[in-house]
Amino acid sequence: MAAPAGSASSVTETTVTGAIALQYQQFQDFWHAASQRQVIFFYSGYFSQHVVSAIAETIKARLNAAGTAGPTSRRIFSAFVEMSQNIMHYSADALTPAEQPDRQIRGGAFCIAACGERFHLLCANPVANDRVDAIRGRIEPLCAMTVEEIRSAYKTALRQAAPEDSKGAGLGFLTMARDASAPLDFHFLPDSTDAARTVFCIAATI
Repeated sequence: MAAPAGSASSVTETTVTGAIALQYQQFQDFWHAASQRQVIFFYSGYFSQHVVSAIAETIKARLNAAGTAGPTSRRIFSAFVEMSQNIMHYSADALTPAEQPDRQIRGGAFCIAACGERFHLLCANPVANDRVDAIRGRIEPLCAMTVEEIRSAYKTALRQAAPEDSKGAGLGFLTMARDASAPLDFHFLPDSTDAARTVFCIAATI
């Protein structure tokens, strides 16, 4: 016996509607979780100079609206710039050729969350496995330094020529450490999508 006219489309429509409803629920759960954790800004996707400029404008507006003190806002903005530059220079998820000298477009994620009087900034991006040791070697010494040692190292780095492969990363990490109110926190996690890559995460508290 033939199926009633329109029955196939009804089944398909029900299936699609159910899938969309699930996506809405997942999105709502994510939204509520972000609100409960006082997430001020979150972005996951590709970073370019245009994207960074737009994010920077949004962050400034959010901080101004919240009445955040000027010095704190400047440190947050400075750390964001360094984190975004780190993604654009070193992320292994690239839409542009590695040999391209500028205007890089690379993938990563960035988040700012409030925690009492402080702010937590976190960024993550995949890096090639052979870069892990070099990145760790630049950050680990900073975690053991005092505030005065970090400031002194920052001034010294400004006077020195950067290593050819650093793209300013050494100074960038120093800038983050200088602006943070606690030692930088970083982790390297396996990339479940590519065994040749590792996910590099770094966090700063301001």
